[in-house]
Amino acid sequence: MTELIRASTVLPADREPFKLLTSDGLNLVAEIARPLKPIKSSSGTLVMLHPLPTAGGMMDSHIFRKAAARLPELADLNILRFNSRGTESEAGRSDGNFENGDGEIHDVQAAIDYAATNLGAENLWIVGWSFGTDLALRHARDPRVKGLILLSPPLRTSNLSDLQWWANDGRPVIALVPEFDDYLKPKEAVTALAPLTQIEIIPVDGAKHLWVGEPYVYRVLNEITKIVNPAKVPLPTEY
Repeated sequence: MTELIRASTVLPADREPFKLLTSDGLNLVAEIARPLKPIKSSSGTLVMLHPLPTAGGMMDSHIFRKAAARLPELADLNILRFNSRGTESEAGRSDGNFENGDGEIHDVQAAIDYAATNLGAENLWIVGWSFGTDLALRHARDPRVKGLILLSPPLRTSNLSDLQWWANDGRPVIALVPEFDDYLKPKEAVTALAPLTQIEIIPVDGAKHLWVGEPYVYRVLNEITKIVNPAKVPLPTEY
């Protein structure tokens, strides 16, 4: 007998809390959620960069928490979440202090290094949400990264040179932009992100910056899966 997947649903996975050590000596609270299925390796790995910590963003922000709760089982994906420097969640507080996206370069690199080295990730994607999209555009340039998935990009600290860097690099960048975003709505995003010439902008009708509501959670997780492991879409709504 199947059950509807709800906001509180947590599906089977191998979940392990751990500490990420940055190159400047900080310990960051982190968790990896892996598929339990007896497959040779996962079909992909997502490094999740959370929203603005000074506005409540953290590794447990709901889209990322639900990704870790569902995607290892439903999409054969590893989900790596962590609290950036100075950020606190139920899992604990990371060392250091918020640095407005500058010192966080070391946090992003530590997560990429862990995913590539400890997990052997080959199909490695960065998923940034709000503040995390700026971290992705500014700091996730490691050649082991396949591409970026941006949720609600505000372009708060990213500048033209960051967009031009990715345009010159050519790796895929996909942005999911809510119709009622507080910072950058779809029409504005087309103009603001135009220098990033290969970007794919996906407008999401009815959604807001924080993606509140299960229909929008499903849409985000399904779009992410479509990019990273398309064989698993559409994601089921029951389990």
